[in-house]
Amino acid sequence: MKKIVAITSCPVGIAHTYMAAENLEKAGKELGVQLKVETHGSIGIENPLTEQEINEADGVIIAADTNVDLSRFGGKPLIKVGVQDGVHKSVQLVQQILDGKAAIHTSDASTSVQEEEQTTSIGKQIYKSLMNGVSYMVPFVVTGGLLIALSLTLGGEAGPGGIVVPEGTIWSTLLALGGIAMSLMVPVLSAFIAQSIADRPGLVPGFIGGMLAANGALYGSDANAGFLGGIVTGFLAGYVVVAIKKVKVPKVIQSIMPIIIIPILASVIVGLSFIYIVGEPVAWLFQALTDFLVGMQGGSEVVLAMILGAMIAFDMGGPFNKVAFLFGSGLIAEGNYQIMGPIAVAICIPPLALGTASFVLKNKFTRPEKEAGKAAFAMGLFGITEGAIPFASTDPVRVIPSIVAGSMVGSVVAMLSNVTNQVAHGGPIVAVLGAVGNVVMFFVAVLAGVATAVIMLSFLKPTIKAAVVEVPTQEPTVTPEVATENTEEFTSILDIIVDDSIVLDIEGETKEPVIEELTKRLATTGNVTSAESFKEAIYTREAQSTTGIGMGIAIPHGKSDSVLRPTLAFARSTQGVDWQALDGEPSHLIFMIAVPKDAQGDMHLKILQRLSRKLMDDDFRQNLMDAKDKAAIKALLAEM
Repeated sequence: MKKIVAITSCPVGIAHTYMAAENLEKAGKELGVQLKVETHGSIGIENPLTEQEINEADGVIIAADTNVDLSRFGGKPLIKVGVQDGVHKSVQLVQQILDGKAAIHTSDASTSVQEEEQTTSIGKQIYKSLMNGVSYMVPFVVTGGLLIALSLTLGGEAGPGGIVVPEGTIWSTLLALGGIAMSLMVPVLSAFIAQSIADRPGLVPGFIGGMLAANGALYGSDANAGFLGGIVTGFLAGYVVVAIKKVKVPKVIQSIMPIIIIPILASVIVGLSFIYIVGEPVAWLFQALTDFLVGMQGGSEVVLAMILGAMIAFDMGGPFNKVAFLFGSGLIAEGNYQIMGPIAVAICIPPLALGTASFVLKNKFTRPEKEAGKAAFAMGLFGITEGAIPFASTDPVRVIPSIVAGSMVGSVVAMLSNVTNQVAHGGPIVAVLGAVGNVVMFFVAVLAGVATAVIMLSFLKPTIKAAVVEVPTQEPTVTPEVATENTEEFTSILDIIVDDSIVLDIEGETKEPVIEELTKRLATTGNVTSAESFKEAIYTREAQSTTGIGMGIAIPHGKSDSVLRPTLAFARSTQGVDWQALDGEPSHLIFMIAVPKDAQGDMHLKILQRLSRKLMDDDFRQNLMDAKDKAAIKALLAEM
């Protein structure tokens, strides 16, 4: 028996991913082929292909509208099409493989099914790549910061060189682990910015560039380039790789381009560029700033405090931060503790301010940011300025000015109050350990700086629009079927649908009256508190792309604060509803899915997956159309 492997994926990663998979599997059975499909959906990769299955395959079908790594399929007959062809032309695709009409795949490891649309603005591309890097960086910041904080709290002792954790203790081990995680922060940021731009070949030069940014010794600097340097190397590596990939090379070396030539050549270009073009100016700037600060001694204390506070907060561990910190640390050895006092205050203000802001300015931060805020606040207590980096990376224009102003205010208050610090560290931890002089004013200075930053953030950060939750004028009816289900887990579609949310013969020839009716039905279940609010979520989703997926099916869905728990409504239309479906045909079977806006897990994706796969069965769709009553409909839905 012939063997074929396939991958399906759509941009949203929901319906069409699984519809294409179902139809390809059916086509394989129809043509007597053993066909396995790996799906790349929003839930993740499911039914993954093994190396043995790929080796034994007589051909490969890629039905996807997203970037798919094809490196596994070198030397195999391969067909690349959009996901719609996987849904509607599955038999023809399988037959092409059987007829030997598929070309042998020889392109590089990062070949993608569909490049990002050329119409996408450069600004959006940059933002997308930056967010990709930040998303991978954040766990390293949080893990490293909290491990360091834990070791300093339970095992730290104040000494002239800073807070010391005795060697050979469990706390010194935790400190080392935390240090490793923090040291990987910038390289990971750089690597995954590059990966977003150039796919997998961008990882190596991106990571190497990030290591250079995090290690100033390689270009003669006592300070590293920090996360700002990591952003520079990430974009540099990504676009260098993209440029190299455009170079035409003989077919004989195409197979080694992604694993040997591109990584080596791009790494050399990025490395030399950073060391000799970027790194040397950083080293020069470091020395110039150090000389400038030395010259400021004996001058205006307020101006010096403002400069130190701004430098500490500006790049949160980068060259400006390190120059100010090393300047203050160097003076400790000379018996001057007054400069390190304001620095110790400024160090903790950025993470404490952003942690506080995420608590008190709840309408300014997303749920993931609020979670990051908790970690940032904890890191701020232990003088880990890097806790603010995830916020500064995603919104630098608003965040950096706010924390710079906060650190400047805190530093000035500390300077004028004669706050001193005898160790090379910062944050409340040094005050608790007895290294700070004038402890009360130390905390007053910290509070003043945090308050300044939070107030600025309250004005600068935009309000996140939340759906309005309306209280129904009548007491909602909750059927026993729903009332007994209090979790988001479900084993059957029947767990999330009730008689009141089923409409056998819905009226309306366009989707507007159907949406109106189904949202009202969902509100009667008690699981949706406002039909109007949820309807807004449905139309927001429809504006992105139609949920009319073809073959007489529409699956409108939305997330809203007005949804208390996942719920499903079903409508059947004999005449059909114009849903602007992808195949141009009217929709006769409409499933509306309501999901809480902040729902944990991926239940809504699983609902869509089950619906999409089962609805590919022609007999099943016909049985839904022929069902005489709601009981018959529910009996069919129970099969999902």
